Amino acid sequence: MITKEITINIPNGLEARPVALLVQVASQYECSIYVASNEKRVNAKSIMGMMSMGISTGEKVIVIADGPDEKTAIENIEKYLSSK
Repeated sequence: MITKEITINIPNGLEARPVALLVQVASQYECSIYVASNEKRVNAKSIMGMMSMGISTGEKVIVIADGPDEKTAIENIEKYLSSK
């Protein structure tokens, strides 16, 4: 299991389109992936779960990946969330 704190740099935060793209990135991996913020933890492969987070630009989240491809998953999710 890998846990990493990532700062959201996507211009408008995690609204509908960025969430859909994040779910697409996360869904490419076999491992389980969760995003945690403010004591809430949701499956990164769930559009509705991620939409319920209401994460803004500049916020920090914890990404947790557990499974055979966890390292690659964390790296690519960080690349996506950190992009501007």
